This record gives sequence, structure tokens and C-alpha cells, in this order.
Amino acid sequence: MRFLFLFSKEVFVDPSRDESLIFELLDFKHEVGDSGSAVWFLQDLATEQDAEQGTVIEQSGVVEAPGLTYRNIPAVVTTAVGQMAISKGRQGRETQNIVRVYLANLRLKEVGTDVLIAAYEPILINPLSESARTVGAGLTAPASQSGYMPMAEVFKLAASSFKVNDWSLFGPSA
Repeated sequence: MRFLFLFSKEVFVDPSRDESLIFELLDFKHEVGDSGSAVWFLQDLATEQDAEQGTVIEQSGVVEAPGLTYRNIPAVVTTAVGQMAISKGRQGRETQNIVRVYLANLRLKEVGTDVLIAAYEPILINPLSESARTVGAGLTAPASQSGYMPMAEVFKLAASSFKVNDWSLFGPSA
């Protein structure tokens, strides 16, 4: 029996910095064009998280990913970076933190899947947020000053090294 892992999510968190790296497999969004897909998914994340003050800081064009090739067709990748105010769980708007979100959309068209890689980096921790208990309130210290790899580099590494080891995981046609 084979399983189709759509709507699957893996989350890696560093609670000491309130940073996270998320890998998510979704059904392919046919109605979303390749060139705007990362921005579309970034805006969808903002809506899903009831974010405020969402802005897109930068976005890339469409790039082929020859390392993610299925049946001689490479995946295409777009990226976007945004900033938004979000709260954890159901804490409410008065507890929102300002975060930078790095998002890559890897479009695996041949297997009907959009892969999202999202990295969350806090910029400002609200004193009322539950994050303030662990990380501290106010502006966050840059990762490099704390002996950590900056989230932008973690994101680039995750997006550039992503690969599929077993395409059959996407179903019998794969």
C-alpha cells in the first residue's frame, strides 16, 4: 500500500531563539502561476495566521531546479521574503510578534505537489507573547552575534539542498 503525503508538514524549532523551519507538501495549485507562486503562498500564510502589517520585501523570478528532476522535467522554484505581525496560537493581536518569513515554493508539477519551505525569524518579540518568557521581549539579537547561523542562511541551505530520494512516495504514477 502506498500513501500520498499531501498536506504533510515537518517543523523544526529552536525555542531559545523562537525560530522555525517548516517543510510542507501540498496539492499542486494549478490556478497559481509559477512566477508569483512564492508570493501567493506567503500571502496565504499571512491570511492563515491572521497576520497584520504584512509586506513582501523581495521575491525571485522562476528558476529551474535540475537537482529536482522527475521524468526529465525539473521542478521550478520561486522565493519570497516578507515581514508580518503574528501571534502564537490563540493569544490574540495584542501579543503579536514581528517576524521575517523566508518562503520557497518548489513546484513538482509531474507529481502534482507544491513543496513549501518556510523559515520564521523573529525581529521583535512582544512583551505579552509567550515567546517573551523564553527569548525575552524587544528586538532580537542577530543570530551571528549569538553564535548561530543566520536564518537567511539556514533557509538558503534548506531550499538549495532539498531533494526527493524516493519519487514513488508521491503515488503509483511516480
